[in-house]
Amino acid sequence: MGDRKAEIKRKTKETDIRVSIDLDGSGKANINTGIGFFDHMLESFARHGFFDLEVSCKGDLNVDCHHTIEDVGIVLGQAIKDACGDKLGISRYGSAIIPMDDALVMCAVDLCGRPYLGFEGSFSSERVGYFDTEMVREFFYAISYSAMMNIHLRQLAGENTHHIIEAMFKSFAKSLDMSVTLDPRINEVLSTKGSI
Repeated sequence: MGDRKAEIKRKTKETDIRVSIDLDGSGKANINTGIGFFDHMLESFARHGFFDLEVSCKGDLNVDCHHTIEDVGIVLGQAIKDACGDKLGISRYGSAIIPMDDALVMCAVDLCGRPYLGFEGSFSSERVGYFDTEMVREFFYAISYSAMMNIHLRQLAGENTHHIIEAMFKSFAKSLDMSVTLDPRINEVLSTKGSI
């Protein structure tokens, strides 16, 4: 299998985004979205998934954070999909339960070629820094649809909003890392249909 890398650019009237990802990286990140907490979450995603990730986004933050966060999710999802290529030999499924102090979050993913997001989480704060907490679901929804993957995220415990969100990003990172891992026992794609 060749390099599992992708670079996607997307420009609209609301955002100008460039994302590059290497699924076989070491966790290096260079992130600049203009939203400090979002940058921190994407850096955590890269580090804990061992993905080399670059994200630059110029968005209409004078309006609010919505377009920036959602559109980065769309472009990141496209990059993940492209980097996975034909999915030959990958494990396909991944799951993780991640604690962060009071927070406990479960994530499970399936790189099945079908979009779906199951999300259960509640936040006591409306914002963390300049990041609106209602955008957590929108971000993962955007990834699930543009990457054509199932994502299930469940908050099992937690009160601190920062901890809960960070556990979500880390559990997604670990689950995705597991699902894109190459398994020498898998010679084709892991499906009875012969394609995913």
